[in-house]
Amino acid sequence: MLQENLISFFKNTNLVSAAAAVEIAAHFTRKTISKNQLQLTAGKICDEYLFLEKGYMRAFAHDTEGNEVTTNFYTQGQLIFEVSSFFNRTRSQENIQALTDCDGWAINYEQLNDLFHTLPEFREFGRSVLVKGFAALKIRTLAMITETAEERYEQLLATNPEIFQHAPLKNIASYLGVTDTSLSRIRKELAKKR
Repeated sequence: MLQENLISFFKNTNLVSAAAAVEIAAHFTRKTISKNQLQLTAGKICDEYLFLEKGYMRAFAHDTEGNEVTTNFYTQGQLIFEVSSFFNRTRSQENIQALTDCDGWAINYEQLNDLFHTLPEFREFGRSVLVKGFAALKIRTLAMITETAEERYEQLLATNPEIFQHAPLKNIASYLGVTDTSLSRIRKELAKKR
């Protein structure tokens, strides 16, 4: 199977040379995930670092009352793994589920660490991924405190509009920290303004 998109992903970071991108990609194996299938189940250790080539996924956890709360959405061209579980080798509190049929490229924890130790370019790439992920988490945490639900909705619409075609509205509502009813009201009010 051709790994052109994976190779391009590494090269486009400008942290990995073309030769290193090919070498890194050679360690990844093809992975297909069916719609609704769990890529990661809460209670298990995340052992895969997945590049999503095609499809949409979400991460979710259960609140104290057993309700699903979506914590993240993933689109094609992104890396998907539960960072704390993956690097600390601890049981995940999150699930990661395919919202559509998905195709990607995966590498396990041991293989990834071997690459980190043998290829400085890949180590720099990995550091960059973690920094960007931490920054995105900080922005999202602050948005939940400092922005209204309407502002968070508009931000999601601006940055990830295709997720509205692939994720159930109840998943989007929980991600935004609102009820399904509130999300419907927000959507109606914004539609009137446009």
